[in-house]
Amino acid sequence: MTTPATSPIPAPGLRASDAEREAVADRLRAAAADGRLTMAEADERQAVAYAAVTREELVPLTADLPGPEPDPATQPVPRRRGGPLTAAARRRLAVHAAIVGVLAVFLVTRWAMGPVAFFWPAWPMLWLGLSVLLHHRWAPRDAAPPTVPATI
Repeated sequence: MTTPATSPIPAPGLRASDAEREAVADRLRAAAADGRLTMAEADERQAVAYAAVTREELVPLTADLPGPEPDPATQPVPRRRGGPLTAAARRRLAVHAAIVGVLAVFLVTRWAMGPVAFFWPAWPMLWLGLSVLLHHRWAPRDAAPPTVPATI
């Protein structure tokens, strides 16, 4: 059961289910384990929770307690930024950049030897360069950013 701010009671006098009573009792047990309630308070509130007939009777039992912690499995994973690339990612990126460099030299040489005045290699080189940038952006990174050693 959640706090009244996040889950208003849909209708006055709506009967509480066993699952709702048990959810409130679980929150009360967790609050007692965290030290938010004394054992006597937790026992008293649990007795009221199990005796509750309507949802309205359950709301005040947890109104002064913080909401339940969100499940970590349902939370989005924050994207790591700023850490250095892993060693394997650096090697793959270096190979990718070298291949793009060789292809760029080949394209410019081919253009210089041909009769076309328009610099057509710009378009393939644009896409090749973009592929290197995206490779760098999405490459695996180390968990912690590098630390700078203190100098005296």
